[in-house]
Amino acid sequence: MKILMISDVYFPRVNGVSTSIRTFAESLRAEGHSVHLIAPQYASSPDKNQVADEAWITRIDARRIVFDPEDYLMKWSSLMAYIDTLHPGDYDLVHIHTPFVAHYAGLKIAKKLQVPVVETYHTFFEDYMHHYLPWVPRKLAVNIARWVSHKQCQQVDTVVSPSAQMRDVLQQYGVTTAISVIPTGLDASRFVAGDGMAFREKYGIPAQRPLLLFVGRVAFEKNIQFLLEMLSLVIQDHPEALLVITGEGPAEAMLKKMARDKGLQQNIMFLGYLDRNVGLNAAYQAADIFVFASKSETQGLVLLEAMAQATPVVAIAELGTASILRQEQGALIAEDNELHFAEQVQTLLIDHQLRERVGKQGKRYVEQVWSSEAQAKKLLGCYGRLMLAYLPLAASAAA
Repeated sequence: MKILMISDVYFPRVNGVSTSIRTFAESLRAEGHSVHLIAPQYASSPDKNQVADEAWITRIDARRIVFDPEDYLMKWSSLMAYIDTLHPGDYDLVHIHTPFVAHYAGLKIAKKLQVPVVETYHTFFEDYMHHYLPWVPRKLAVNIARWVSHKQCQQVDTVVSPSAQMRDVLQQYGVTTAISVIPTGLDASRFVAGDGMAFREKYGIPAQRPLLLFVGRVAFEKNIQFLLEMLSLVIQDHPEALLVITGEGPAEAMLKKMARDKGLQQNIMFLGYLDRNVGLNAAYQAADIFVFASKSETQGLVLLEAMAQATPVVAIAELGTASILRQEQGALIAEDNELHFAEQVQTLLIDHQLRERVGKQGKRYVEQVWSSEAQAKKLLGCYGRLMLAYLPLAASAAA
């Protein structure tokens, strides 16, 4: 099968969408299928450890987004010039991964090539819009996000949702397009044991110091401020506890100020992005507990990555994370309450045997349920059903 993917984001821009695309593309190619990706050209070159081979990617000239400088938007004129080079028969289907320029270009490509189009709904935009359009009243921003999501999902042949919970939300929006629930799995590299001791030595963290870890984009919707409030409670009994925050994003300045205001400077370390192939696994291994309070995830890959390193998780089970979290199978589930969350963290810090048992059970759970190969087979099944349904329609339209 010849698959054309298109996205408004990809490495070196680090986020869940980039990871999902790479994970599925590698698994699909391993199954003998052809995968090509259209993505923005960034000012910085992709890290060689993030994208080892760019031959399967077409980079399109792009410009920075003023209110979100990490991201770039592909130039429409450059996209159109590339689309002009495509012909029917080049690809069997188009898979869209983001709702901006890529969505509309993907529809145009599918129409030109006379092939079906799939779109993955990666991001719960209803919970994001007001952070990036602060001048728009929150209720209006939510309504805009719902309206756009409904309209775009209705424009494609099949929608892929990373979780059943996100599928239910889309159906509440009135989406009637077929929705397949297909999470992103973990590739084998996520299970390679990281060197947690080397990580601690590199950043001057004593071996016995309690280490809590957050991995992800440092953005408002990740609810990291909740973790700082929680940390204030944890250090009352564990004054040496350290929260390490990896990643970058628009909320970083606010969080650093919040840390100063709360007197947490000695208990928080901001590290920026880490190399995924070595540094990130080492960070998970070094941590005593992975903490996560986001309530807007469509899946929550970092939870699985932490479990793959046998690191126990404390997290709120809401939306996509609810599809992953199982009590004591890698995680203690916390209420949306700083005190209860802190109590779960303290339980694991105090009870070393429980912490080890939960971590080991989490690794076993992820290995059995969340492999990238299993999820890629689900995606291929979705593609196959779509092709079978589409081909008779295409033949009828051509007659």
